[in-house]
Amino acid sequence: MRIAFLSVFYPYRGGIAQFNAHLLEAMGRDHEVRAFNFTRQYPDFLFPGKTQYVTPEDKAVPVESTRLLDSINPFTWRKTAREILRWKPDVVVFSYWMSFFAPALGRVAARLRRHGVKIVTVVHNAIPHEPKFFDKPLARWLFQKCDRLVSMCDAVTSDIRSLYPDADIVQYPHPVYDHFGAKENKTAAQQALGLVPGLSTLLFFGLIRDYKGLDLLIDAMSQLGPEYQLLIAGESYGSFERYQAQIEASGCADRIKVLNRYIADDEVPRLFSAADVCVLPYRGATQSGITAIALHFEVPLVATPVGGLAESIEQPGIGVMAHDVSAGAIAEAIRTLYATGPDTFRENIRKVKATQTWPAFARKVL
Repeated sequence: MRIAFLSVFYPYRGGIAQFNAHLLEAMGRDHEVRAFNFTRQYPDFLFPGKTQYVTPEDKAVPVESTRLLDSINPFTWRKTAREILRWKPDVVVFSYWMSFFAPALGRVAARLRRHGVKIVTVVHNAIPHEPKFFDKPLARWLFQKCDRLVSMCDAVTSDIRSLYPDADIVQYPHPVYDHFGAKENKTAAQQALGLVPGLSTLLFFGLIRDYKGLDLLIDAMSQLGPEYQLLIAGESYGSFERYQAQIEASGCADRIKVLNRYIADDEVPRLFSAADVCVLPYRGATQSGITAIALHFEVPLVATPVGGLAESIEQPGIGVMAHDVSAGAIAEAIRTLYATGPDTFRENIRKVKATQTWPAFARKVL
């Protein structure tokens, strides 16, 4: 089968680009694949981070792609569809995560389907974590132009059904990210990061946005004893000043280490090697790519009961769920995990790793 994959790829960076690269490689084991990429993902003034592109520090593996689609230039939408049709694919795969891209993808999809090409869209978020009034109608409009939608959790499947009840949906969990290499020595990793070896070490990892609840975790740290330390690693989308003020007022600022910047792939092993537990204190979520990284390094999780986190963490027994979205509940869940023993979750983590692979996900999609 000939499969065209239209989404964001190298030289763009971030979780979606990483996801796409893994799925492209997995589909390419049994099929002929070709990546079609953006020439412009976001206008610079709309992008909240420092850069959309990989830097030398990222050490990203290049993905060969044909760059055609400008998200805000309609003239490129027709050109993209035309070039994909020239390649004569049987199926075109999209990745969808926010409504900003729906107009471009929807116009491309409509033109491709008129020529008999099937459209399969992997839906990371049907409704964004920080929704706007136009998100639902734009997502519905795009979904109606797809032959099949792929969800990775019950929450996304439910959101798709609410927008497009007749959608053809297949669901399969987010695969484990397995490209980060081996785990490092824990004590050495903690020392290299300026942490105190021997303390119970919590990790908050990834982009810092309001819905991810970092403020709740900082408050939870105030309720935990002096045997705990917290490592915050990720770039803040927006000002970090309010979090810094909260840390300074927490009474445990000396046990909170902050790396407020984009984390390159080669830094990830050290961060997860230093941690006993990865904490997802989210106010809203679907599935989480952070879970897929924690699984690779066999680090158990503590999470709030939102979106698809319960089905991906509590049901397979790879961590502990807080009973609600509050600092007190998060602190209680952390204590419960340590009382149980982080090592007791690793057998279940290994079982999940063995099944949630990229080849298995690619087969399910296709």
